[in-house]
Amino acid sequence: MTAAARPRIAFAHLAGLRFFDDADLAAFAEVGEVLDPDPIGRWDDPRAGDLLARADVLVGHWGCPPIDGAVLDRAPDLGLIAYAAGTVKGTIAPEVFDRVRVTSGAVANAAPVAEFTLAMILLANKDVLWNREVMRDPALFASRRLRATEVGNWDKTIGIVGASLVGRQLIDLLRDFPHLRVVVFDPFLSDDEAASMGVEPVDLLDLCERSDVVSIHAPDLPTTQHMIGAAELAAMKDGATLINTARGRLLDHDALLAHADRISSVLDVTHPEPLPEDHPLRACPTVFLTPHLAGSQGSELRRMAEHAVDEIVRYAAGEPARHAITRDMLDRIA
Repeated sequence: MTAAARPRIAFAHLAGLRFFDDADLAAFAEVGEVLDPDPIGRWDDPRAGDLLARADVLVGHWGCPPIDGAVLDRAPDLGLIAYAAGTVKGTIAPEVFDRVRVTSGAVANAAPVAEFTLAMILLANKDVLWNREVMRDPALFASRRLRATEVGNWDKTIGIVGASLVGRQLIDLLRDFPHLRVVVFDPFLSDDEAASMGVEPVDLLDLCERSDVVSIHAPDLPTTQHMIGAAELAAMKDGATLINTARGRLLDHDALLAHADRISSVLDVTHPEPLPEDHPLRACPTVFLTPHLAGSQGSELRRMAEHAVDEIVRYAAGEPARHAITRDMLDRIA
C-alpha cells in the first residue's frame, strides 16, 4: 500500500481517557490530517465505519479494540498502525502483520520502567524500604533474617533477567554506576552482544546466587511463567531484593512468600492484578507493592505520542519504521 504524503489519521483507544493532549494532537495535525480527535473505543461505534474507510494511519493506545483481518477489510487505505503504547499482543491479530505496517511505542514506554527500576535498585541496596517498615513498627526487626552482605551501592551485583527493551535501557542507565556489576540471563543474548553491552551472560540460577538485586524484564510467554520460582528464590542471598516490573505471571508468588523472611521484593506487577484484598503479600513487611505504575503516566505519555508521530513521518516519507513489529517476533516479545 502506497503511503500518502499527508496521511489521514484516526485514533483508537479506551474511550473516556485522554492519552493525547492538545499539544500532542497539534503534532499529529502537523504531519497528517486528523480525521477525528476523539478515539474509536469500539468497532461498533457509529463513527468507526467512516473513519476506517478513510484512514491511512490508525494510532492505537491502551484499550484499543482488537484489530484483526475483519477490521482491516473495513479500512482499504490503511497502511500503518502506529500503536503508541507498549505490547501489541492481545490487541493486534497475527494476520494483520502480513497486510499493514505495525509499529509499537514499547521502546518509549520502556524508558520510565527502566528509570523506576534503577531507583528501586539504589533504594534496595541501601535497604531503604525495609528500614521504613521497621521505623513504623520496630517489632518487625526480628521478622527478617540478617543480611548476608553489607548495605550500600558499592561493589554489588545486579542481575537482569531478560535483555528486553526495558532490560537494555536499564543496563544503559547502570553504566553511570561502574561499581555495580551487571550480570544478565537471556537465552537469546549472544556472548558477543553481551560483551558489547558490558555485561556478563550467566545462567539463571547463577544470576540468582550472585546478585544482590534480581530484576525481572523477560516477556510473558508460556515458557517464562513462574521462571522465578522456588529454586531461583532459594538461590538468592539473605537480604537480597527481587524486583518485578515485567508481568506477574513470571514470578511464583507462593514461593516468594516462603522466602519473605530473608529476601525483600518490589512488585509493580502481580498475578492476578490487583491482588485480592486478603492476599498475604499485601501484609508482608518485606514486600513493597506498587499498582503497576512504572510505565508511562502523566507527562511521560508525551514520549509515546512523539514516538507515534515520528513513525507516521517515516511511513509518509517511505522510510523504514523506527520500531516495527513483525509476525515472527510475536513468540518472543512481551
